[in-house]
Amino acid sequence: MAGRVLVAMSGGVDSSATALLLRRQGYELVGLFMRTGEHGSPAEAAPSRKKGCCSALDAGDARRVADLLDMPFHALDFEEDFGRIVDRFVDEYRAGRTPNPCVACNNWLKFGRLAEMADRLDCQWIATGHYAQILRPDGSGRAELHRGLDPAKDQSYVLHGIKPAVLDRVLFPVGGMPKSQVREIAQEAGLPVFAKPDSVEICFVPDQDHVGLVKRLRPGQSIGGEIIDTEGNLLGRHDGLERFTIGQRKGLGLGGGKPRYVLQLIPAEGTVVVGGREERATVSLVSDDFSWLATQPDSTESLLAQCRYRQEPVAASAEVSADGIVRVIFTEPQGGISPGQSVVLYRGTRVLGGGTIDRTELAD
Repeated sequence: MAGRVLVAMSGGVDSSATALLLRRQGYELVGLFMRTGEHGSPAEAAPSRKKGCCSALDAGDARRVADLLDMPFHALDFEEDFGRIVDRFVDEYRAGRTPNPCVACNNWLKFGRLAEMADRLDCQWIATGHYAQILRPDGSGRAELHRGLDPAKDQSYVLHGIKPAVLDRVLFPVGGMPKSQVREIAQEAGLPVFAKPDSVEICFVPDQDHVGLVKRLRPGQSIGGEIIDTEGNLLGRHDGLERFTIGQRKGLGLGGGKPRYVLQLIPAEGTVVVGGREERATVSLVSDDFSWLATQPDSTESLLAQCRYRQEPVAASAEVSADGIVRVIFTEPQGGISPGQSVVLYRGTRVLGGGTIDRTELAD
């Protein structure tokens, strides 16, 4: 299945090992580093950016690995595209939703613009260092997206939005390995990034202070309001809806006593509703933009649903309306499910599809 591959190189160990493994398998490689806003030299890179991905330091690392593997290398500017992802992240938080920017980045940038560049560079295949697996069990060549072998590193959840036509071109060489083996392979090959730390989960919020990011990019636009319980009793006030996410317990500013959790955010009023975890369990949810990577399941089939990146999947079923809206029904009520996150459906390890959680339906 050899051919010409465009390898997305981030300067980390995973994408570097990806290039190495493909080289050993006989593929012709072209490396691409996607610049997302850091243009200075490594010495000029801001400390806060050094912890994320796609910085000037990372570009240098990616180029060094490409040179070692004797492969053409391109570094292209995708700052405008990445800016859309950051803006969406900020605006979703201001609207009382909890976005996952990695999903948007994969959909719009890594497997959107990357596919376009593969066509321009005459590359049949696209490869990244993601921990997921592409299987073609029926011999037809049609790709199935499955969980990565290493459960601690599995990234299939954030890849559910890849278009089927693009998925057929994707290679994930490290997805069938544990992380420790990937580092060993890179070290044995003399790749200088073999011990490089993993990047933070949200690369443009390396300090994990998303509230600070929202305030910097949308100064004076925070939505303050009341904190109430499920009976409507006033418990306190807050200065910004972006400070809260569904299921949050810490940082509510309500003092001690019985544990309280954020159960609901009402953007139009700036209201935060809190209460015991058991008070507003979610029995089902609705996604208006669900996309499928497999044939839609029957509504009676028992599936697995995952609603956060590191959440354990839970038993559920799915109903699909005539206009494509998907309703996911949980076998048992669930807590902490937030609009703005993604719901991804699995059959065993296979990703069937996923979409944004638009609204939840609560237990009576």
